[in-house]
Amino acid sequence: MLAEVLRRLMATIPVMVVVAIAVFALLHVTPGDPAVIIAGDYATADDIARIRAKLGLDRPFLTQVGIWLSQVVRGDLGTSIFSGLPVSTLIKQRAEATVSLTILAMLISVGVGVPLGIVAAWKKGSWIDRLVMVVAVSGFSMPVFWLGFVLVYVFAISFAWLPVQGYQPLAAGLWPFLRHLILPAVTLSVIYMALVARMTRASMLGVLGEDYIRTAFAKGLPPGRVLVRHALKNASLPVVTIIGIGFALLIGGAVVTESVFALPGLGRLTVDAIVRRDYPVIQGVLLIVSGVYVLINLVIDMLYVVLDPRIRY
Repeated sequence: MLAEVLRRLMATIPVMVVVAIAVFALLHVTPGDPAVIIAGDYATADDIARIRAKLGLDRPFLTQVGIWLSQVVRGDLGTSIFSGLPVSTLIKQRAEATVSLTILAMLISVGVGVPLGIVAAWKKGSWIDRLVMVVAVSGFSMPVFWLGFVLVYVFAISFAWLPVQGYQPLAAGLWPFLRHLILPAVTLSVIYMALVARMTRASMLGVLGEDYIRTAFAKGLPPGRVLVRHALKNASLPVVTIIGIGFALLIGGAVVTESVFALPGLGRLTVDAIVRRDYPVIQGVLLIVSGVYVLINLVIDMLYVVLDPRIRY
């Protein structure tokens, strides 16, 4: 098992190299020139040329790729063109808000979506099943920004129960921390919750008809024990897979959610960097997010062995 984990970790290195090159190439073939934005509307061609030379944008593309990759290997993600701060520093300043939002949204999604899927499968064909599926389809079809504005209007403006925007770090206290994250986390978790509920229901339906489930019920075991210990355990592989895949949905939705609720996270940092054509910041954020996503997929693959001992790599 340890040897397989090490082998898979080594396999992520070429994947990250390909991702890094793809990100670098994609940003440099898109329209727009950061030197023109930095120089301003009244800059001359000589001013723009001097800025391009200072930023290294006048060098051949392969040379720029090589320089950037060598810096990344040393842990240097570059320096922001506009703020002048190291990209790693900017990411550290914004990472706490995004990580907190993502983890809380994932806990809500899994904590609500899995039980809903179990109940819908157990009560297949009943009004409970139909209600859960209507809620799941509605949640999956609902725009994130629209839901965010509705929640802000109801809970922040109408009843003044929760703040409209902003973020408080965990060091400021647990309740201020949660108070500023409840609305964004609920907004972000709705789509993911619907996806988890539908996958859990489909996976549970394939298990509840097995002979060992009927035997467990015939022995008089409580329904909750049968559903959780016997059915859910054997139906967990697709659910765990969709949880790993859904992490990408949370990251993508965090960009919109952070903009709606004015959270100082990586999503807003990325949006601001894209508007300003701040190449180093965009490249650094995308590289970090891609690395986290690859590691999560690795963890999901390793969990397969724990959940199903029949699986061997």
